Amino acid sequence: MGDPTGFMNYKRKLGTDRDPAQRIGDWDEFHGHLPVKELALQGARCMDCGVPFCQTGQIIGGMASGCPINNLIPEWNDLIYSGLWREALERLHKTNNFPEFTGRICPAPCEGSCVLGINEPAVTIKSIECAIVDRGFEEGWIMPEPPEIRTGKKVAVIGSGPAGLACAAQLNKAGHLVTVFERDDRIGGLLMYGIPNPHLDKKIVDRRVDILAEEGIEFVTNTEVGKDIDGNELVKNFDAVVICTGATKPRDLPIEGRDLDGIYFAMEFLRANTKSLLDSGLSDGRYISAAGKDVIILGGGDTGTDCVATSMRHGCRSLLQFEILPQPPTERAVDNPWPQWPRVYRLDYGQQEAMAVFGEDPRRYQVLTKRFIGDAEDRVAELETVRIEWYRGDDGRMSFREVEGSEQRWPCGLVLLALGFLGPEQELLKQMNIRTDERSNAMAEYGKYMTNIEGVFAAGDSRRGQSLVVWAINEGREAARECDRYLMGSTDLP
Repeated sequence: MGDPTGFMNYKRKLGTDRDPAQRIGDWDEFHGHLPVKELALQGARCMDCGVPFCQTGQIIGGMASGCPINNLIPEWNDLIYSGLWREALERLHKTNNFPEFTGRICPAPCEGSCVLGINEPAVTIKSIECAIVDRGFEEGWIMPEPPEIRTGKKVAVIGSGPAGLACAAQLNKAGHLVTVFERDDRIGGLLMYGIPNPHLDKKIVDRRVDILAEEGIEFVTNTEVGKDIDGNELVKNFDAVVICTGATKPRDLPIEGRDLDGIYFAMEFLRANTKSLLDSGLSDGRYISAAGKDVIILGGGDTGTDCVATSMRHGCRSLLQFEILPQPPTERAVDNPWPQWPRVYRLDYGQQEAMAVFGEDPRRYQVLTKRFIGDAEDRVAELETVRIEWYRGDDGRMSFREVEGSEQRWPCGLVLLALGFLGPEQELLKQMNIRTDERSNAMAEYGKYMTNIEGVFAAGDSRRGQSLVVWAINEGREAARECDRYLMGSTDLP
């Protein structure tokens, strides 16, 4: 700990974001880094706690607390305070294959469990992490490092999202011959087509994928295992298979009017937009446009926010976002103590942009959608809602009831369903006879990752259900370790 009183001497600071009203005019990233000297002082705020909860990922109260990949946060905070940036990058890469991704899109459960955060603003862990890796690329410190020795063992990884890429990277380091199969035309999975460019620039994804390819990983695109290739053929032709297909089955809203035109799943909207942006700068028109429309987004979370930001860049006429839960408090509630993830009111980047244009947070809480109403051409024209109130039942569980007389109609020309995901698509799992759990996820014990089929592993959202990118990286790394153990009898992978 370079400055024992740094947490008392320096206030929390973040880099300056571009103005929300201006940045919606383009699709570029908008976060800025603090100057190096300022970042060093932010690193000095780290207390080097006796028990650093920030780096111990666990589930508390049903949500992530601390870093699931066990980033050595106090170590690299101290190193940048001392000006040892390359050493900080080495510490960062010991636990995280892709800090340039997590430093941008992770919600930072590490900061939620920062000890300083008990009574002061937490250390700016996420922004420091991003600054370290960005400088690493700028300085040329991050270069391809192919393994010196190959084992001759072949591994197929199905899916190129964060779990698949992390798994492939680790298995390649162990010397195995890794082939990653991706059904889309570009590598990255959720990182490529599930997150808009302003939130994660695709050049950053491609940059890392290019390094992985130079290190010897083979990427096969436009190939859906289960359709274009039989999953059982991979089992025959490879020494091991790791399923990292994600949880991509969206939650629907089967109410009256659902079959009207103009109602889409969030990922349909986000994927088409990013593909068109990358293919043609949106000039091909092959995307779902919110331009000039009254947009309503059903559901919150990161996906809902990304839909808000994308709609704002299209130039929507109006925008609302409905959530069924109550508005969170501005500070931790009594039943949400540290080090749990703080369930508090936040204004994310998309909502900031909507506020800049329309003058208010677009979110409306405790709203239940009852039906969609169409026009003469069977396009959605209105959405009918009712207010609800939450209460605790006799069994102790929370339930809701409709508020009498609170029915309301809202004009809308585009509805986006951001209601979460129900689990992995089932075709591949059925084809390979993979057992599933009660939530339809591939059944594989956490920490072991082997499915009921010998030599076939599962990791990430396809195993645990919808979760954070950082959990996907954690599972991809751990599944690689267990796969290496299976192939070689022992493993040196972390």
